[in-house]
Amino acid sequence: MNIAAHPAAARSDLSIDLHWQRIEPALTPGAFSNAHVLHYGPGHELIADAAPDWGGAAGNTNPEQALAASLSSCHMMTFLALCAKAGWPVASYHDHAVAHLGKNARGQMSVTRIDLHPVVRFDTGFTVADADLAQMQHRAHRYCFIANTLAESVEVNIL
Repeated sequence: MNIAAHPAAARSDLSIDLHWQRIEPALTPGAFSNAHVLHYGPGHELIADAAPDWGGAAGNTNPEQALAASLSSCHMMTFLALCAKAGWPVASYHDHAVAHLGKNARGQMSVTRIDLHPVVRFDTGFTVADADLAQMQHRAHRYCFIANTLAESVEVNIL
């Protein structure tokens, strides 16, 4: 996969807008809402919050989930590009991504691991050896922009 051949490969700036507004009378430790809105462009917004274990609403997306979603999405798009180039007729792709919270080597809270569990289905009549599928998943991981950003904190678990 020749990433450098893509016109945006040299440099691309991508942005979001974040807005938070205090709703409590004062900003008191442990007594304010972290809920905020992320705008991804016209008409695309997401309510985000702290993880539920840290006082956030379970119905809102949290940064740790968003990180897992970013990795899962990037990995899938890279995998599909590689499969298209190889002539593999992918019919569907499903993933269950899990961000694990814990302490890093410096004793700080962090996302210590993200597990991806991709399930790939091909067109009827097409088969690929498990070893070849695993190799393609590992190639996708190696070329994924987000995985390259996260470096060593990601594991890909192929089902």
